[in-house]
Amino acid sequence: MYCCKESFSYSFYLYEHEGYYVCVESEHNVTYFVCIRKHLLYSRLQSVGQNGHMALLGHCLTAYLSMLNKDGFRKLTTRILSDTTLWLCRLFRYENSSAFFHEDDREGLVRVCRLVLHTLYEDYASEGYAAFSSAQPIIYQSTSSREGLGQHVCNQVLHRARHGRATTNATDVALLEKLIKEDLDAGKLPLLLIANAGNSSVDRAYRLGRLKELCVKYSMWLHVEGVSLATLALDDMSSSVKRAVHCDSMTLTLGPWLGLPAVPAVTLYRHEDPALSLAAGLTASQPGEKLRPLALWLSLQLLGNEGIVQKIRHATDLVSSQCHTLCRHKSFPEILTINLVLSSSLCFLLSGAYNDLLEGCSTEDRDIMDTFNRWLGERLARLVPVGGVDVVELEDDGTCVRFNPLMTAAGLGTQASDVEVLVEKLLELVPVLSSTLRLREEFRREVQRHSPFLSLMEDLAWPGLGTLRYNPQWFADVLEDKQLQEVEKMNCELMKKLQEQETSILFSSGPEYGTARDRIFVGMATEDLVNEDISHLVNTVAALGREIEEKGKLFENMAEVVQRGILEAQLQLQKDSEKRILEEGVLRQLPVVSSVLNWFSPWEASVNGRTFNLTDGLLDSTEPTYSSKDQTSALHLPDTPTTLSSRLQGKGWQVSVLLTSLYCIKHS
Repeated sequence: MYCCKESFSYSFYLYEHEGYYVCVESEHNVTYFVCIRKHLLYSRLQSVGQNGHMALLGHCLTAYLSMLNKDGFRKLTTRILSDTTLWLCRLFRYENSSAFFHEDDREGLVRVCRLVLHTLYEDYASEGYAAFSSAQPIIYQSTSSREGLGQHVCNQVLHRARHGRATTNATDVALLEKLIKEDLDAGKLPLLLIANAGNSSVDRAYRLGRLKELCVKYSMWLHVEGVSLATLALDDMSSSVKRAVHCDSMTLTLGPWLGLPAVPAVTLYRHEDPALSLAAGLTASQPGEKLRPLALWLSLQLLGNEGIVQKIRHATDLVSSQCHTLCRHKSFPEILTINLVLSSSLCFLLSGAYNDLLEGCSTEDRDIMDTFNRWLGERLARLVPVGGVDVVELEDDGTCVRFNPLMTAAGLGTQASDVEVLVEKLLELVPVLSSTLRLREEFRREVQRHSPFLSLMEDLAWPGLGTLRYNPQWFADVLEDKQLQEVEKMNCELMKKLQEQETSILFSSGPEYGTARDRIFVGMATEDLVNEDISHLVNTVAALGREIEEKGKLFENMAEVVQRGILEAQLQLQKDSEKRILEEGVLRQLPVVSSVLNWFSPWEASVNGRTFNLTDGLLDSTEPTYSSKDQTSALHLPDTPTTLSSRLQGKGWQVSVLLTSLYCIKHS
């Protein structure tokens, strides 16, 4: 038997028997059975684990349970909703609250916003948006909240109202209060403050207590979301997160935290008027909505309180383990800036000390650092997929690499050994980044030294030594399309030559979806490279480029020589044809007469083709060649004069066709 709660007013059991899941509900001597074949759930889903299968089972049971009679369905859904709400409130220490279950993790905030509107605007239910004419509602959003969250709420609820975006960490609470006073003086109504716990480094200084005092002072609603809310289930939670229990509402995303597929998010809120909650849509009315917590209800029973706490504890231990491992290496604090975000996630990025290495290279130093941090995160994600590393954009710190096991560990099955592998790969990649940043300026100087044959192409989104282009001697600022194609073709050939070289540096044509094809992207430098290696590298690029350009000139000159030879050969062949006509006479040119004359007096025509020497660029007769060949072939097989003449005519014609073909190829 998987789960059983005998404290219910009626019995509800879930058994596993001979390849079936059996759901039994019994009340007043009436029993309902639902059987689901086990292999239907396990087929192609072995990686989700036992807890995941239980969540999927809940979705399958929803359709069956919706066909119960109204009285039984009402009692079942009421019990599931009340039990799930009670468990979550106790588990996350948010007592005396109600719960709203929703598929979209933003929908809970939208419904809460409607609840606040119904509370502050008495005529909102009847007049709708017209009720805002007295005072326009304003939503304040933390800078660390998800991008576009406040705008989504405004689009769904407030229509034409605007939302304010202001920092809400400890140092900027005074600034937030100033903004609120300015809006009040302008006749606007502060409505809602969206705070965040656990998305960026600024959350380390969060003072949710001060934000709550500010909301009470100005009659605002405080809503909190963020991955660090999961640590409310732990006994040793941080003081910053502990103050979240005093907010007016919070959104919990239990699916990623516990590794449960397709379970709904939960918004817990405190409000005394159930009528307004119903008007705001926080109370389920449709059968499908009432059974929405079923999958979560089954999963929570299977995990139990200890299982839930263990999963969250495992994720926080992974963060602590990686943080201690990184800080233990003496070089890491100088290379990486490590931010521990409320014990729930770890953000690290290249230290600001590297800005000194970039002086003179570009005024957009932060863009370059963001590019390298993005490369580091993407590389780690490919090397250690089970590590769950991703790249985030923070307003204050820019691009960072984030290790957030609370959102990934349960689903990916991340263990302490995976964290060790992640740190090992990080130890291998950081010296490569350090060496590349150190040699970027040397690469820039060497490319500029070979100007105008080499041009440095600024591309701040490329993680490597840099980007360059080889310019031929005829290169100008303004080129025609055909000339641009020639430059692109020359640089593509140069890139292939560079890829054949024995070097540790990679050369490519840039990003997969990039549009620039007239340049060469030089990749990361290895740890053992020095300035002299960069000088040798750039010299090699310039030398290969000149070699390709000179080879192109050779082919171009050869084509001109061949063209002149073809014209001269055609002229001489035409003269030979006219001479042959004079020798044969006019009568032999007539169709019938020529046949009679050739029968009585065969004419032995002498055919002289032309040979073209590519080295000297001179034309010569083919008679010596045919004479020597005729003497050789006469020893083996004698030919009649007529046969030999025909063969010589064919060979002369072949030479002419060959030259004419070369001429056509040149002009095509």
